[in-house]
Amino acid sequence: MQKQYSQAPLPFMGQKRMFASEFRRILKQFDDATVFVDLFGGSGLLSHIAKREKPYTTVVYNDYDNYRQRLKNIPKTNSLLADLRKITETCKYKKKALSTEIKEIILQRVLKEEQSGFVDYITLSSSLLFSMKYVLNYEALSKETFYHKIRLNDYNADGYLDGLVIESNDYKEIFQKYKDVPGVVFLVDPPYLCTEVGTYNMSWSLSDYLDVLTILCGTSFVYFTSNKSSILELCAWIERNNNFGNPFSDTQKSVFNAHMSYNSSYMDIMLYKKEPKQSLGNAA
Repeated sequence: MQKQYSQAPLPFMGQKRMFASEFRRILKQFDDATVFVDLFGGSGLLSHIAKREKPYTTVVYNDYDNYRQRLKNIPKTNSLLADLRKITETCKYKKKALSTEIKEIILQRVLKEEQSGFVDYITLSSSLLFSMKYVLNYEALSKETFYHKIRLNDYNADGYLDGLVIESNDYKEIFQKYKDVPGVVFLVDPPYLCTEVGTYNMSWSLSDYLDVLTILCGTSFVYFTSNKSSILELCAWIERNNNFGNPFSDTQKSVFNAHMSYNSSYMDIMLYKKEPKQSLGNAA
């Protein structure tokens, strides 16, 4: 019995764990001849869920951010966190700022780890920094305030990527490679507009965000966005002005209110559409 994950095994900004149940429900409408292509694979959670729910389908995970490297190095990450637990075991108050002395000892241990191999700074950030704050290197980490919130349990990703076809390329190239495959469904979860994208291996502008829309028309897809981007409002405006068709005009929508902190929230949005299969009479 293969383990089913409802969230990514390592921290990743933007993973769709809140939509896991709804995404599973949507997958039921697709048959086993479907080829799911996760264009912005990120943490691989959508790909993992698709493969577990539809084990006889082909699922392509575009690991452009090299999440695999972080998964491969989980033993090193667990070893580092085990040492950090020992360093902070005399600290009494959880989630409180650590002293300068403790911070320096932690930094020395992290630097030793970096000199001998790999440090997963994103995962380390979730155990040391204020909620939702991430850094990517030692220099950035050394400038932050540390908190007593080190994870108590080891990370584990056994079987997480089993059965997936793994690619690592720009989403446009992946799209071109698979766009004519019969039964293809694209999973489209680009970095949200007006959202921090510092942990991704890409820059992201408005034009990049709009370019993604060009691959939606005429395809089957599951698309994710948020109300921060105003992209649905933009597409509705374009449709009213008769310049372009609206790829969202006949989709179904699910929403989820997400909370970053007690006074900060946003709305996650998922849209989905299944194109009718082309009949033989219309194929010519």
